[in-house]
Amino acid sequence: MVRVIGIKFKTSGRVYYFDPLDLPIKAGDGVIVETARGMEYGEAPNDPKEVDESEVVAPLKPVVRIATDEDKRLRAQYAAKEGDAYAICLEKIAEHGLDMKLVDVEYTFNGSKVVFYFTADERVDFRELVKDLAYALKTRIELRQIGVRDEAKMLGGLGPCGRLVCCKSFLDDFRPVSIKMAKEQNLSLSPTKISGLCGRLMCCLQYEQSAYEAIRSKMPKPGKEVNTIDGAGVVVENNAVTERTKVRLTMEDGSIDVREYPYTHLSAPGDPLPEEALAAKKVDPAKDRDADAQFKREAANNARRNNRGEKPAQGQKPAQKPEQPKPEQPKQQKQPKQPQQPPKQQNAQQKPAQSVGNPNGQKNGQYRRRARRRKPNNAPKAPEKNS
Repeated sequence: MVRVIGIKFKTSGRVYYFDPLDLPIKAGDGVIVETARGMEYGEAPNDPKEVDESEVVAPLKPVVRIATDEDKRLRAQYAAKEGDAYAICLEKIAEHGLDMKLVDVEYTFNGSKVVFYFTADERVDFRELVKDLAYALKTRIELRQIGVRDEAKMLGGLGPCGRLVCCKSFLDDFRPVSIKMAKEQNLSLSPTKISGLCGRLMCCLQYEQSAYEAIRSKMPKPGKEVNTIDGAGVVVENNAVTERTKVRLTMEDGSIDVREYPYTHLSAPGDPLPEEALAAKKVDPAKDRDADAQFKREAANNARRNNRGEKPAQGQKPAQKPEQPKPEQPKQQKQPKQPQQPPKQQNAQQKPAQSVGNPNGQKNGQYRRRARRRKPNNAPKAPEKNS
């Protein structure tokens, strides 16, 4: 084990290890260390700790000193000049007509050197640019070409998830990402959906790759024959998220059906089914849930039909309203019976009246309607007035 102190610089979120010696360094203190670019100002995010020797790049450089107030003042003074240096560099790039994109400018904490970071598609000859910048800024100049991922790491931004990009927030180094990871995770292969701000594949694709590989190694491969609780079948597709497998089955009537099972309920041809599959066959909670849902749907449909006054579905009885008691009616008093008339008189009374003036034998109702419209011929005439 080696005792180290982690130092974080401005340009990236990566933490570099240094030898703290016997300095009383605490989390949040500024320190001065010697790097490949010279003397640099950094901050210690954590207290000194012990790590394995395999995590340390030998030789381990020591911390020069804890930053003083003068070191912090110089750092703030030259950091304020970075904006002016950025504008000057843009003017010089336009004058020389160079095909390059300036990303960032960084002064060392004591102003001994200025580092310009840029991106370019091809190799750029910037020798004349360095001379003009050195004459304008009166200090040492270094131009460093970086990739698009490093550009996103320096500038930052919001990713598709709505949070700060991982390379800016916590990633200490870039790990390789391939399109194979997107295929194994059943993601869309559209470049706009699996690419980050840098235009490369998103770094988060490799976060869950190890879990997908572990699950897929246990699940049967597509095209392989397996045994299920419903008989033998062929694997069609695996879902690593739900840990279920789709199997194509040939039923007894010759029809083909595709069903989904947990991969732990499957077995190779000739092997017995797992106990979990046999227990699920005896009591299948999915069927109980389906039956309960079907019962609730039919009850709701019958209730709607009753509200509309329609007949209920077959197998269901309509909801009957409770019978209301009928109001009591007053009892009628019995009337005395009248003596019956002789049969001859009764027949005479029931004999219909003969129609008058009905020579064509028309019905009484038709004749009466015509009789209202015209006067009969035997009606008496009105008396004439004497003139």
